Amino acid sequence: MTGATGFVGARVCAALERAGRSVTAVVRDERAAARLPPVSRQVAVGDLAGEVDWRVVVADVDAVVHLAARVHVLDETGAEAADEYRRVNVDATVALAEAAAASGVQRFVFVSTIKVQGEGRAEPYTEADPAGPTDAYAHSKWLAEQRLADIGRRTGMEVCVLRPPLVYGRNVGGNFLRLLRLVDVAAALPLPLGGIRNCRSMLFVDNLADAVVACVRHPAAAGELFLVSDGEDLSTSELLSRLARIAGSRARLFPVPQGVVETGARLVGKAPEARRLLGTLTVDSSRIRRRLGWVPPFTVDEGLRATHAWYREAAR
Repeated sequence: MTGATGFVGARVCAALERAGRSVTAVVRDERAAARLPPVSRQVAVGDLAGEVDWRVVVADVDAVVHLAARVHVLDETGAEAADEYRRVNVDATVALAEAAAASGVQRFVFVSTIKVQGEGRAEPYTEADPAGPTDAYAHSKWLAEQRLADIGRRTGMEVCVLRPPLVYGRNVGGNFLRLLRLVDVAAALPLPLGGIRNCRSMLFVDNLADAVVACVRHPAAAGELFLVSDGEDLSTSELLSRLARIAGSRARLFPVPQGVVETGARLVGKAPEARRLLGTLTVDSSRIRRRLGWVPPFTVDEGLRATHAWYREAAR
């Protein structure tokens, strides 16, 4: 498994070990290995997109879970950024998959992103919708998916792709961490976020880990693409209110038209952050439930409680 020391990877490692799988964790170096959860084996490879002898890494392996990637940086543009995304997210993925297929690996599970399908659509995305990546990160993930499909068709290795939306949980960063901080602000200072009527799909990290295990184990996951979520979509206003209740406080939100909030964000140079906070992005995750019989083991409220408990503990 690659990306084993990351926010998602650590939870996937633990879930796979609990499921009785012996995990070989791929890490950058010994310093990174210190952050690993208990695993059966670890292998340091240096730069993921460097000269890695992947055949040695995947020898005697029956499945690969590929999580490691160059992650999205807000509004990063330019040819240099696109090249780096391609080097890590496409070229390294292809090199690993080719070595895995040549070594007889049966299944390759690739964790992609819902951003492959675009952003800002009112209707839920499904697996049948065409791809529509809008930035270099999403485009690199889409290219990797296509190359993996080609390798699977050519070699017979079973490829399964997961496209999660916003993932939250212990050690979360980015937009969700900003929401947790907003809850603290809203407990003391009224915020103009009571009238947000957007809708967002989310995925608790332990639910994602459970879905990955299902994709590794279930015969029907071979050759599949799955959108995956907690199954309950929330507006930003409702999410802030739920987090506040979990914190034992009340979010002081007053209604202001969403367009006014967005205009204010643009005026202070926060338009990209506002788009992610206020926009709608939902997925229909019925296919993975139907095909694999997968049911998220944790509810949204359970995931939010676990995330908030970590946030409070980290703030001490």
